[in-house]
Amino acid sequence: MRPATLAFELPSFVTAQFVASMVTIFVVLHLALGLAAYFILLERKVCAWVQDRIGPNRVGPLGLLQPIADGLKLFLKEEFMPRGADRTLFILAPALSVIPALIGFVVIPWAGTLDLASIPFLDLSGTVRIVGADVNVGVIYLIATASLGVYGVGLGGWASNNKYSFLGGLRASCQMISYEIPMGLCLLCVILAAGTVRPTEIVGAQLSGQWYLLHQPLAAIIFYTCLLAEANRAPFDLAEAEQELVGGWHTEYSSMKWALFFMAEYVHLFVGSAFFAVLFLGGWSLNPLFGWDVPATGGLATVLLQFGIVLGKVFGLVVLTMMIRWTLPRFRFDQLMRLAWEGMIPVSLLLLLVTSLFVFLGWTHHLWAGSLAALGIILLAHPHMPRQANPNHRVPLIGSRFSPLDDAGTSRS
Repeated sequence: MRPATLAFELPSFVTAQFVASMVTIFVVLHLALGLAAYFILLERKVCAWVQDRIGPNRVGPLGLLQPIADGLKLFLKEEFMPRGADRTLFILAPALSVIPALIGFVVIPWAGTLDLASIPFLDLSGTVRIVGADVNVGVIYLIATASLGVYGVGLGGWASNNKYSFLGGLRASCQMISYEIPMGLCLLCVILAAGTVRPTEIVGAQLSGQWYLLHQPLAAIIFYTCLLAEANRAPFDLAEAEQELVGGWHTEYSSMKWALFFMAEYVHLFVGSAFFAVLFLGGWSLNPLFGWDVPATGGLATVLLQFGIVLGKVFGLVVLTMMIRWTLPRFRFDQLMRLAWEGMIPVSLLLLLVTSLFVFLGWTHHLWAGSLAALGIILLAHPHMPRQANPNHRVPLIGSRFSPLDDAGTSRS
């Protein structure tokens, strides 16, 4: 008598690529949540190193359990709802801030292509890509989701019924609108050079050629600067300037609502660094020049190596971002706006024009010459550009030691 067998068919959408994408999303999502906590510890350690201090070192070995202690404290802390606040929007704002940060990473290729035949104990064939969603508009999707984070900041400032919080939300909105323009223009330079908006193909173009950091260094610098501004990182953290706005848009928040805002900031930092690595650092590429490089397709060991390379580049960019925070002073808000509208936007437009010309003429392997030409044009044109009056000029005052004004109303300085 034949034994009974259990036979069932999987749905048609459950393919090898679907399973690989789900595993990638599961791993990277939990990695981002864990790193968001430990990036805070890293930031405190970097700050301590810059300021010649020790930093957190009491909770666990080398202070490694400090994020867990901070998380427990925030879970147990009292919730506070300010008088006159819009209760619905006040509760919704932290979620609107953290959700866009947690859905943007799905289009980033964290490794190349896995050959299923190389996996032991599995009788499979074919290849799968290590990416959450390999969609044709991946770059556009990532930019769109990242720009949604400002809604949580703006609504949090508005719903708090606090003037300082409201000013912080307004500043964040102005900053986001201003710095998305040069970021998009620099992104267009990469898209024109690669001929695609698919992140995996952008990485492939750099594997077969050179990193776009070498081809378009000015675009990379402007793009990275805009990443700092989009994530509200110093020296662009005007939305939470403690010297002016108490704490910014999150002044009235406490407990886990307050923690969600900071988790969103560090997840944005993680995803933005990975995005920069894909666009300008070749993804999992190790050789920035022509020649040997890590193969795009391989077995499980190759894929793990590629994933480790991407995470290493992300870690390096995050540390660079933290060093910038504890090194450079904060901009004044009018300087912030002038930098975007009078500096970065005209320069990024010039870079886009030069890149378009080089791509049209077929000189895509010599884009570095276009960046040098754009830099020369900037240096030649800058002395002849119209300038505004110095906003830091001294106002003469009667009795002042430094800028005196006599009784007749004339300055004696």
